[in-house]
Amino acid sequence: MNKLRNYLRQQSLQKKWMLTSSSVIFISFTIICVVVYLSLHTWLLNDEESKVNRTSKDIISFLESQGPTITIQQIQQNTGLLKSIADRDETVRIFNADGVDILRINDTSAAAPLNSLQEIFEMTIDKQDVLVINEPIRMGFFQGYIQVIHPLTSFQSLMHYLLTAMLIAGLGALVLSGSIGYYLANYLMKPLHELRASMKTVMDQGFKEPIQLTYTSHDEIGDLLKMYNAMMNELQISFTQQQQFVADASHELRTPIQAIEGHLSLLKRWGKHDPAILEESIDTSLTEIARMRKMIEELLELARREEKDETSEANALVVIEAVMDEVKLVHPQARISLSKHGEIGPLFITENALSQIVRNIIENAIRYCEKIPEIQISISVAGNYACLEITDNGIGIAQDNIPFIFDRFYRVDEARNRQIGGTGLGLSISKMLLEKYNATVEVKSEVNIGTVFSLKIPLKY
Repeated sequence: MNKLRNYLRQQSLQKKWMLTSSSVIFISFTIICVVVYLSLHTWLLNDEESKVNRTSKDIISFLESQGPTITIQQIQQNTGLLKSIADRDETVRIFNADGVDILRINDTSAAAPLNSLQEIFEMTIDKQDVLVINEPIRMGFFQGYIQVIHPLTSFQSLMHYLLTAMLIAGLGALVLSGSIGYYLANYLMKPLHELRASMKTVMDQGFKEPIQLTYTSHDEIGDLLKMYNAMMNELQISFTQQQQFVADASHELRTPIQAIEGHLSLLKRWGKHDPAILEESIDTSLTEIARMRKMIEELLELARREEKDETSEANALVVIEAVMDEVKLVHPQARISLSKHGEIGPLFITENALSQIVRNIIENAIRYCEKIPEIQISISVAGNYACLEITDNGIGIAQDNIPFIFDRFYRVDEARNRQIGGTGLGLSISKMLLEKYNATVEVKSEVNIGTVFSLKIPLKY
């Protein structure tokens, strides 16, 4: 058994599948054949015994009906009975009370012993299997026995023929089951071979080529391959985004580093002796360092992606008013207003996440405005959601660019954004926080008119 297990362990899944299906089909066929053979054997043997019993009863009835004065001629005249005995190749003997053979009909086999009465038993006479029945008979003063010997030659020939046919059919079933098992294994394993080849391609070459498997059946393997396609597509997108993210982050961090390096080189050469240049270089370096620190903090915020806290809740009005006060200290020229429509319950989001989202949107509105910033914030309730709208009078966003504004480091106008400042990560962080708490955001904008951010945030209760 252990050797068999070790052998099966070393085989491929295709061969295991073929062996298993072939074995199941062959064993099922064998069990059916055994059941059919045994059933037929029992039924046919019972039929042979009934023939013996019927012959015995017919002989006894005929002899008793003729009486003790019956003659050989009267027996010969019963052609129907004699023909029946001859057709079955049976032998009938009549013995007297002393066991002496006094009459034989169709003498085809030797006599059997008279040791069992009124019971059919099987024995071998002259190397031939026969059924024998001995029954007592009484005709007037005559008492004796009738013995019927029924050969099983036809029965055994039929059973041998049936057994041979089943063995041949069994061999055919073995070959057929093997062929069917091999075909099924090939057919069912084909998508798995494709899956393996696809995985090996990804392992060897990465995501250089698109991954798409063509199996279309709606079964478990089809579901598996669909999930694999979806997973690999997401991985491919994530891999591409990661590469783009690394490239963008490297590019963004290179600029402040180059600025700091340039000013430090200037100071090393001759600027350190000029107070004005020294002051300007230090201020610029500190500004670039602060920008790098903010960018690194935001990159870490994006990378962490902590799980949401199911107990989170935030008072929207308190958080928004606190953000408004904070922004007005930094940008006193900005005009920010808040309007409330209806009773606002607690929101299913942390106060820190909500303040970060609102702050990022407001700061973008101020940063991308060429006149005095006017920002209107309105909040209302619709069903199980709080609807928060933030409208500004900034430079607006072209319709073609709106789908990309939440991408990391995306810039509509590279040169213009360099002058304005910012890290290009604020809206990415806002979108990540909104998705984390099952909230949504829609953006509508017109160039040189303004932009509207519409947020839907779940209520706590």
